Amino acid sequence: MLTFLRNAAGTWVAKALLSLLVLSFAVWGISGRLLGTIAGHHSVITVGGTSVSVNEYRLAYDRQINTMSQQFGQRLTRDQAQTLGIDNQVLSQLLSGALLDEQARKMGLGLSKDRLAQLTRDDPAFKGPGGQFDRQMFDYILRQVGMRPEDYLKNRSQVAVRQQIVEAVSDGLKAPDAFLKAFALYRGEDRTIDYVALPKSLAEPIDPPSEDALKSYFEENKKKYAAPEYRKFSYVRLEPEDITDPGAVTDQQVKDDYDQNKARYTTPETRTIEQLVFKSVDDAKAALDSIKAGATFDKVMTAQGKTEADISLGTLSKDKVADKAVADAAFSLGVNQVSDVVQGSFGPVLLRVTEIKPEVVKPLPEVSDDIRKQLALGEASRVLLDVHDSYEDARAGGATLQEAADKLKLKVVTVDAIDRAGQKPDGSVVGELPESAALIHAVFDAETGVENDGLNTADNGFVFYEVTGITPARDRTLDEVREKVVADWTAQETDKRLAAKASELEKRLKDGTSLDTIATELKLEKQTKRGLKREADDADFGKEGAAVMFSVPEGGTGIIPSPTGDAKILYKVAESFEPAGADASSVPEDAQKSFASGMSDDLLDQLVAQLQTQYEVHIDQTAIEQARVQ
Repeated sequence: MLTFLRNAAGTWVAKALLSLLVLSFAVWGISGRLLGTIAGHHSVITVGGTSVSVNEYRLAYDRQINTMSQQFGQRLTRDQAQTLGIDNQVLSQLLSGALLDEQARKMGLGLSKDRLAQLTRDDPAFKGPGGQFDRQMFDYILRQVGMRPEDYLKNRSQVAVRQQIVEAVSDGLKAPDAFLKAFALYRGEDRTIDYVALPKSLAEPIDPPSEDALKSYFEENKKKYAAPEYRKFSYVRLEPEDITDPGAVTDQQVKDDYDQNKARYTTPETRTIEQLVFKSVDDAKAALDSIKAGATFDKVMTAQGKTEADISLGTLSKDKVADKAVADAAFSLGVNQVSDVVQGSFGPVLLRVTEIKPEVVKPLPEVSDDIRKQLALGEASRVLLDVHDSYEDARAGGATLQEAADKLKLKVVTVDAIDRAGQKPDGSVVGELPESAALIHAVFDAETGVENDGLNTADNGFVFYEVTGITPARDRTLDEVREKVVADWTAQETDKRLAAKASELEKRLKDGTSLDTIATELKLEKQTKRGLKREADDADFGKEGAAVMFSVPEGGTGIIPSPTGDAKILYKVAESFEPAGADASSVPEDAQKSFASGMSDDLLDQLVAQLQTQYEVHIDQTAIEQARVQ
């Protein structure tokens, strides 16, 4: 038993020791009920003078069950938990903790009340809105999980004391520089690959299969050609657009909305504005006087050493000009007119407008249809729930889906056959289903002829559906799928023969025939790939193919499938190059931390294994069974 537990502890040990278990109570909602005990069976684990009670085991077991249940999206049964090995995982965690507790006891380690109080105050689970420890929050959380304050403080103290041992073993541990350098060399290596792509045409043509061969292949792969379960169903979509009635919107309502929201249909006047900034008002006035005397705005710009790009503010509407004084002045000018001196935010300026695009207002007739549709859609959204209730009332009164839909002028759509993948029997996809994935899932969970609850849609609408027929899954006959079976057999046979041809060529390559000779004989091109990296997702080889090419030494050969699936690639590693300057410092910091963490975990595993040989360990299976059944 102990050997099994030692092996089972594995990577759980570090996690079990380093986790602050009490925080998980608030997250996972562990059952906190107290357990009765069978006479003489009070402890699940006993390590020297340290024991783990039945209740502690049950709490840890519940926690692990809840964690795994959240991951799987459903509550795990006891049998499922046992299949996943949760019982052994929990026992391993508790055993590891008990061993450390006994070691701490032997070493006389402890925790002062002041330190325990500080750790409790710092526990984020118990902080109030102000970020400080909140006694009411502390009491509330413990009450929610059925845990007494003294139990929490005992557990918190145990974790802190264990942490002292953990830190003594692994704190500050770093991966050795020699190891990091080896990793840098390994990761940074690049290779030159000579290769020939062997097309499927080398194995073609493939004669048609005999009837016996085809039947044999079909029987071996019968499940691949089986017909899935198909379902026929009807649905009614109820969204605002399904009940809009633009005809019910009057012309006066359209006009009123247009008048109230004319800004929506208005493109404001824009002006292309240029701005010359001066150091002083006097300089600006002098420039303006020269313009009035016959100089041009462009000449003044050139005299300042500026270009059109320097002085352009852009083409803007008045509300987009950040400086109000500049905006007011610019929008009072005519085309190519120069302003008086304007006191702008960055100093005195002269402005010129080079182009004016007047305001454009779309006339009512041009936008009336859109306004009418939007008003109708708004009204439909308002009455949507009333229509929903009317549909439900009709169904409750005995109306069929079709009758209820007709009464409310809703469209019924019928899908004659669909499988769980959303495909028809001919393999085409059923398109334009509302809430497609959820609807298909619901259809395959429903029974024939039964009214079902509607599904909510992303547009705040509903989908009502009803299954009207089920075609069970079945095995198809060879005659039904003969064409596909022949195609699949041919593809398999082609791949098999091409693989055999590639193996024959690789043997010749290993025996000394050059890749150039092989390529010439086959009238193919030998290609060379330089600088291939170990973890590259190469366009010609793919990620898996590149990894295979690093699994052989320099001069090694091999065969990989082409990533596109249309060829085999015969290759030879021509050269290998170590990265220049590879040392410990070239390894990324996150990788160094990961290696250090892994080594720390290994040390902790070894520590626990060593402690198991030092202390007498007793595991009470009766107590364990008692904890699981209550």
